[in-house]
Amino acid sequence: MKNTYIICLSIWIGIVGQAFGQKASIKGQVNTTKNEPAIGANVILKGTVRGVQTNSKGEYLLKGLASGNYTIEVSYLGFKTKSFTIELAENQNSTNNFQLEEYGLTLGEVTFLTSRGIRGNETLTETKDFSIYAGKKNEVIKLDNINANLAMNNSRQIFGRTPGISVWENDGSGIQLGVASRGLSPNRSWEFNVRMNGYDITPDPMGYPEAYYTPPMEVVDRIEIVRGASSLQYGPQFGGLMNFILRKPDISTRLTFESQNTVGSNGLFSTFNYIGGTEGRLSYTAYYQKRVGNGWRDNGYFNTDHAHLEWSYALTKKFKLSTEITYMTTKSQQAGGLGDTQFHQNPRQSLRSRNWFNTPWLIPSISADYILNDKTKLSWKTFGTFAERNSVGFVKAINIPDDSSNRQVDRDYYKTYGTELRILTDYKLFGLNNTLATGLRYFKGQIDRKQLGKGDTGSEMNYDLAEGLYPRDLDYRNINRAAFAENIFRINKKLLFTAGLRVENINSQMEGRFNIVNGQDINLSPATRQRNFLLLGAGAEYHIIPRSEIYSNFSEAYRPVLISDLTPPATTDVIDQTLKDAKGYNFDIGYRGKMSNFLNFDINYFNLQYNNRIGTITQISNGQSYQFRTNLGRSVSKGFEAYVEFDPVSAFMTSPKAGNLSIFASLAFIDATYKDFKTTTINNGQIITGNLAGNRVENAPAQINRFGATFAKKGFSITWQLSSVGETFADAANNRISNTAATTGLIPSYQVQDLSASLKFLKNYNLKAGVNNLTNEHYFTRRSGGYPGPGILPADGRIVYISGGVKF
Repeated sequence: MKNTYIICLSIWIGIVGQAFGQKASIKGQVNTTKNEPAIGANVILKGTVRGVQTNSKGEYLLKGLASGNYTIEVSYLGFKTKSFTIELAENQNSTNNFQLEEYGLTLGEVTFLTSRGIRGNETLTETKDFSIYAGKKNEVIKLDNINANLAMNNSRQIFGRTPGISVWENDGSGIQLGVASRGLSPNRSWEFNVRMNGYDITPDPMGYPEAYYTPPMEVVDRIEIVRGASSLQYGPQFGGLMNFILRKPDISTRLTFESQNTVGSNGLFSTFNYIGGTEGRLSYTAYYQKRVGNGWRDNGYFNTDHAHLEWSYALTKKFKLSTEITYMTTKSQQAGGLGDTQFHQNPRQSLRSRNWFNTPWLIPSISADYILNDKTKLSWKTFGTFAERNSVGFVKAINIPDDSSNRQVDRDYYKTYGTELRILTDYKLFGLNNTLATGLRYFKGQIDRKQLGKGDTGSEMNYDLAEGLYPRDLDYRNINRAAFAENIFRINKKLLFTAGLRVENINSQMEGRFNIVNGQDINLSPATRQRNFLLLGAGAEYHIIPRSEIYSNFSEAYRPVLISDLTPPATTDVIDQTLKDAKGYNFDIGYRGKMSNFLNFDINYFNLQYNNRIGTITQISNGQSYQFRTNLGRSVSKGFEAYVEFDPVSAFMTSPKAGNLSIFASLAFIDATYKDFKTTTINNGQIITGNLAGNRVENAPAQINRFGATFAKKGFSITWQLSSVGETFADAANNRISNTAATTGLIPSYQVQDLSASLKFLKNYNLKAGVNNLTNEHYFTRRSGGYPGPGILPADGRIVYISGGVKF
């Protein structure tokens, strides 16, 4: 054992010694053809893990390099990529400057030149990092490109340019995100595979996928969204992938410091503070955000703290090691639901003053990137989640007054571990240039659920039990093993095909106490479910011109039976022992592209088949009725999505002195209907069967349209946005008239306007301000059947904010 330690220590000393002994460097300047500095251009050494971005003067510096041959590649949005090969001697300091050429596009006799007027969404390249995105419907939301209330994570603005995204706007604190697409449920984004920097941040994507953690948008660099076609490489969810990419350590300077402080309506105060930098092979970043406020409604309050630390070190030019740790703690008072009459009288009122919610969240991760050679690279990530979901309150129907009795306490404890290995390799076969992405995944999740506890009669956040035990005390364990492979076959420079598969193995276990009746434990029979799946997918992409393409993709998808599906609401309810996972597919075909940098568009048709949907029907046994949870039918979501953004000033002026005007439209027309879904009711002791075929899927608006315009000149920009969302229903029966508890019924259409502006001055300072819900519309997007309702959960009215920041 002692010899092993000595050998390991010698290897480590050798690696570190080699790293610090390498003194060579490459520096230079990157300019445009107008001799303007290319700020934020990417400068990478191909075939290595090393790369930087240019600073505010267009300068770059790569230090700590070994001698040898390097290929420098410089890329910048809207400009042609340039590369250059250099031979670097020991201790050599080499200077290499670059001048980038603009893309140009000729239509008839008119030549349009690139400008930087378009500020909207981008798309992922054919391959990026260790994944394949060719042929897939995807969007990249660059947070720097939009004016929005980032301090409050205003999702209506953040996803404004992403067609088809429905948003639940019932939590103005910005703590949790509830979004979906294509007629799926926005409930805590659980139809998406939600990740941060490529790893899971939900309690258990295969058993309890609710996203209780959302990173502060002030630290998010971009949000990558891949619709259902992500099921092969990231996970089989019908909604696809939503990946929050945090700002990476500033690789242009040794130290960057940033502080952004925001105040606003209802006592809002937010402070965001960030440091980061690069010194040779070491890069680091850290941030802290605190956000407090009273909320728009009565009995509302939130107090959140976020902290994140990340560092990475290039041990060699081919091997980089990184680690991250993220922590969040929250304290949130929930105003509860309203009845329809109460909402119309005063949506700010609250009938619940004792409801509290809390989600402490800790996410550590370690990752390693290794470049095997010019053609092959490898990535390994391991991560975990140690978190809680805690609630206390009076949660009976909204038509039952709070009588100051004992509150209900529910607590979940999450402990998960996961690891993923990915390999991306380029190779030639039959003279064709191909790319293969393969990977392995292991995930283990454990949830300890304690519910229905008898809490105190107070009004503060307190999760201690007043007496007894938790009547419901359940343990869930989930183990997920998966392997995938997807390949790009490039037929020529214009045409490519993709094909792939994913193999899944899921083992779920459940045991524990369901209830305590007359002092006796009612235990669930320990249950184990194991299943294997094979998912297939294929796609294609055809480039009509270099910057526009037709794309199409077909990918199978599934949603495993969730913890909520296996837990009966009442002791008499019965779960179908042959309950099947939901399975179906996503299909896309579309056309997207750019005309220089003044026009950006993406128009597509989609079809989502959702089979084996789970529901509850009434059965009678021995004269007694009971609820039976089983697979009842299927639904289909189909329609069109379109995103168009146009800058008329840049289109016809080579050097627009008056500024740039970006006009966008994000449109979605969704037909989400049940094709078969059995129902039952009881009439005079007899079961009457029915079917929801032809009904619209609940929480699925038929239209989601957003329009906006941004004017920008030098350091100033201002954005106006209109969101227009069609009506939908809170239940599958499509009841237009609400029940007494306001948990079912119509969710009316609504239109909301937002106005945001920003000003950068004296190089290092900025001012931001805005008004959300400009015309103070009263509307709601959700009728809740459980916590924090029940009842109507109103969206926020008019909110005003102003923010000041500094960056050095």
